[in-house]
Amino acid sequence: MKAIVQDVYGPPEVLRIEEVDRPVPGRGEVLIRVRAAAVDQGVWHLMAGMPYAVRAVTGLRRPRTRVRGMDVAGVVEAVGQDVSRFRPGDEVYGNCHGSFAEYARAKEGTLAPKPRGIGFEEAATVPVSGCTALNAVRDSGQVTAGQRVLVLGASGGVGSFAVQVAKAYGAHVTGVCSGAKADLVRSLGADEVVDYAQEDPVDGSRRYDVILDIAGNRPLSRLRRALTPRGILVIVGGEGGGNWIGGNQRQLGALLLSPFVGHRLRPLGTLVRRRDLEALTELIEAGSVAPAVDRTYPLAEVPDAIRRLRDGRVRGKIAIGL
Repeated sequence: MKAIVQDVYGPPEVLRIEEVDRPVPGRGEVLIRVRAAAVDQGVWHLMAGMPYAVRAVTGLRRPRTRVRGMDVAGVVEAVGQDVSRFRPGDEVYGNCHGSFAEYARAKEGTLAPKPRGIGFEEAATVPVSGCTALNAVRDSGQVTAGQRVLVLGASGGVGSFAVQVAKAYGAHVTGVCSGAKADLVRSLGADEVVDYAQEDPVDGSRRYDVILDIAGNRPLSRLRRALTPRGILVIVGGEGGGNWIGGNQRQLGALLLSPFVGHRLRPLGTLVRRRDLEALTELIEAGSVAPAVDRTYPLAEVPDAIRRLRDGRVRGKIAIGL
């Protein structure tokens, strides 16, 4: 089968398309005929091996997993032993290792039936970013109806879902993005849109019950001044911060500071679970959430898709069609 592989860490040029063996599903695994995948910042971090801390998990000198890609949507080809929820022919979406390929293996618990009413390319953009947004809004942010929510990075993958999920929970949402992407954020349902080049959204002139800081780099002290006295700050990822731990220094800082201040400062990682996928499916099928797909690239052009993502030109998510 065709797959996008890498043998060394580096820029998009280290990726190449190659013929590799089709994976075989093990116990509790599902083999998927991939119809679409997606690109997000996590793909870049795994490809580049940056920050260096990720290599403790992915391989110190070279990637342990050759095939890239995490988000997947497709059709079940075969199932391994002890799989009871799926059978060949089912349309599914979720998370796996190696979705930039014609076939991919996934654990049964990281998949759900594909939402009705959307295509494979749209579905593939949901799992990582959608589950992260759902956890940020529902679990870490504990958003309830009537609260004021600020979404920093509202036009990106996680942000585009966070705006919609927060609205579905009844919040008044202010989205922050560049002026060129303001129309997208408004179309997602944001009540207000702030162009960060024209206005500092955390200058303290307005206070929010919940701030979702997505892939940002603002200091905690600046973010806290825009919170209500008992407000919640959720830090989702982060960029910059050096080669060793990257933007994770703010997440570590939040953990250390939170017990000593009135604000609740909560770092958030990415976790794709069946129950979260099912919750997103309900929102999608109800019309409350719709994936924002910037464009779709063919498998052979995954390196170009990653370059576009890192250039900051993406509005929502990039899909990979097979």
